Amino acid sequence: MMRGESIGLGPVQRELAEVYQRWMNDLSVIRTLAQPRRPVTLEAEHGWLNGALTSSDATFTIFELGSCRPIGNTGLHDINVTNGTCEFGIVIGEREAWGKGYGTEVTRLMLAYAFDVLGLHNVRLAVYANNERAIRAYERAGFKQAGRIRGAQRIGRERIDEIIMDAVADDFAPSSLHRVMHPPAEDV
Repeated sequence: MMRGESIGLGPVQRELAEVYQRWMNDLSVIRTLAQPRRPVTLEAEHGWLNGALTSSDATFTIFELGSCRPIGNTGLHDINVTNGTCEFGIVIGEREAWGKGYGTEVTRLMLAYAFDVLGLHNVRLAVYANNERAIRAYERAGFKQAGRIRGAQRIGRERIDEIIMDAVADDFAPSSLHRVMHPPAEDV
């Protein structure tokens, strides 16, 4: 559906339920996600898939372009068209794909989608303060820190601050997706 330089974003797929389930059962992957840390059954993953396939959220599978291998999921959640807001989420489930810049690339592509396709104004996210790799990726993509909620999350026995970040359409030039949505008159 959308292509970056190294990654592509396509729809979530029922055929990938076992892959998604494997990611959600890897503690290294989910340790910084705001979700229960307990085993995820295939039935539970199918339940999430059913919800993702029928909700008004914009949920995608992240693919490496070179191999077409699924490496994660991303989405815009709680989309409020009236106010032009939503919440961004991402998980890179394949650990070998970490540290390659995919998170930044996905985040930039999703911001372009939010602003230039959906016409939203503000995209927010919450990230654990100890997730430095994610914070760097979000900042490189254009998010700015908007606040901190002290001790809002718990990882095991440790309390972690939650950092609230946002990106506003006014801070971004129109992307290539804008040109797709608004082609020059001779292209119509």
